[in-house]
Amino acid sequence: MLNVANKLRQTVEAALPMLDAIEDAEATLPRGPGKWTRKEVLGHLIDSACNNQQKFVRTMDETGLSFPGYKQDFWIASQNYNSAGWTDLIALWRAYNIHLAHVIENTPPEVLGNSITIEDHGTFTLEFIMGDYVEHLKHHLLQILPDASFASRARGR
Repeated sequence: MLNVANKLRQTVEAALPMLDAIEDAEATLPRGPGKWTRKEVLGHLIDSACNNQQKFVRTMDETGLSFPGYKQDFWIASQNYNSAGWTDLIALWRAYNIHLAHVIENTPPEVLGNSITIEDHGTFTLEFIMGDYVEHLKHHLLQILPDASFASRARGR
């Protein structure tokens, strides 16, 4: 899982300067009609880190767990990410993901086959959800940074 952890670290570190270059006021503007703002997308990624930490650690301990789905619009609205400081959101997102890379890197190989069922999504192995987490993060970073080259660098190209 060292490879997955390193991809996560590389993605975060590559995105940071580009995120830092966005002004707070710009991050609060909707990206288009009915779309989340950059703050809301980054908030979604913070929510994802929070939810996935629970999945990772709990699935290391026990196989066959069931987790509720994620009501993303409720989570975004209830936390009012647009009123948070952009630099604060970036710092929280970075710290959470560096910790998740540490968790992934230190996951015992013998638990990678443990399974988790996520409401409305299916059953997955711990190894899959850890790898998929990084791809999910890249997908949403490209919504904030559509011209970013970090995604190809993070994939080792």
